Amino acid sequence: MISEYERLQREREERRLQQRTNPKGTISVGVDATDLFDRYDEDFEEVPGGGFPHIEINKMHISQSIEAPLTNSDTAVLSGSLSTHNGNGGGNINMTVRRVTSAQGWGEVEFGAGDILGPLIGLKVFRNLTPRCFLTAQCGLQFSPRGVRPSCSLMMARHLDQNTMGYLQWRWGSNSAMTTSLVRDTKSSHFTLALQLGVPHSYLMMSYQYKFQDEDQTKVKGSVKTGWFGTVVEYGAERKISRHSVLSATVSMGIPQGVTLKIKLVRASQTYLFPVHLTDQLLPSAVFYATVGPLLVYMAVHRLIIIPYTQAQKEQELELQRKSSATDIAKKKQEAESAVTRSKRKPRSSMSLCLCSAWSKTLNSSSLRPLRCAVCLHMNSFFYVQAGLPGFYDPCVGEEKSLKLLYQFRGVMHQVISADTEPLRIPKQSHRIESES
Repeated sequence: MISEYERLQREREERRLQQRTNPKGTISVGVDATDLFDRYDEDFEEVPGGGFPHIEINKMHISQSIEAPLTNSDTAVLSGSLSTHNGNGGGNINMTVRRVTSAQGWGEVEFGAGDILGPLIGLKVFRNLTPRCFLTAQCGLQFSPRGVRPSCSLMMARHLDQNTMGYLQWRWGSNSAMTTSLVRDTKSSHFTLALQLGVPHSYLMMSYQYKFQDEDQTKVKGSVKTGWFGTVVEYGAERKISRHSVLSATVSMGIPQGVTLKIKLVRASQTYLFPVHLTDQLLPSAVFYATVGPLLVYMAVHRLIIIPYTQAQKEQELELQRKSSATDIAKKKQEAESAVTRSKRKPRSSMSLCLCSAWSKTLNSSSLRPLRCAVCLHMNSFFYVQAGLPGFYDPCVGEEKSLKLLYQFRGVMHQVISADTEPLRIPKQSHRIESES
């Protein structure tokens, strides 16, 4: 009990620290694997090692942020990011101070600096207008060698119903635009319709995503995005591989983007993204390998590494639990034997129900362990295996098990097998053992 209390106390402290700092991180590694499918045979003889496809990392992005509560209403956020693309890159660092003014809104001031764009000063305000409508306003000044670049944006959102949101956004600055969008999100689907009019980009975009989830928390998603920039079809799967980790793979194909495989791992508040660009064209072979390859790799890793590792961890925890509870089990065994001895001395009527023997069978072992029970119960009584019934004790704490029970009623033997967590009602006619002729 002391060790369990200490473990819960440590978990509580870790959750409290997580809530106070709220660390978030993203690592994105772009891989250029177009040489696997877009190859030119006439160049192989001129380039040394040209017979092997050339795969390279062409871009990377790393960002991290943490929060530091200053007062009950003030919070400081420190964030930074680094990006590279084809050998060129840069980074910036930002500090934001946010104040909650009331239950209806908050405001924040941002200060930033980078090695490319220079210092940044920004102001952002959030306000609930009605219970179903809110407004966000943002303005900033970006200092660069070419002068000061002001920017401003205004967004209004409204809940149209329980699953539908409407957005209207206006941006002014280097990319001025007016955008309106409609988003509907349910357990089985996600639909987005957006229209943007701006300089230099204007488009009409529609996206539909179907979500399927099974009992193992595996989600299958598919979406279609179309607009003036082209059409993109995406499909993929997402699966929870541990308590805090989610792994997903998505195949994206379109014109003129080509085929890209996106692998994402989310571990708590950390995100790792690996977009692998396979080809600039729509090749059936690239689509096939992008679909089948990750599935085969996951099945191999799951069967050869994940399953043996989790089983070994579970067996190790059970062994430690057996050692720590060995003394307690021996004590309960002695108490059960004493209860059996006392119950045997009590007189029984012909209408009484007598438990002759009870055996526990674990799911990880074929061996049976006696529960030392020979107590008498009144007819039509209920009991649970772990309810502290006199004469019973748990010989395998922490393991999933079933109960095999042999009892006598009105001089006739009965037998039943029940799961550990299910209630058992005895006697019943279906438990009766037919005598051999």
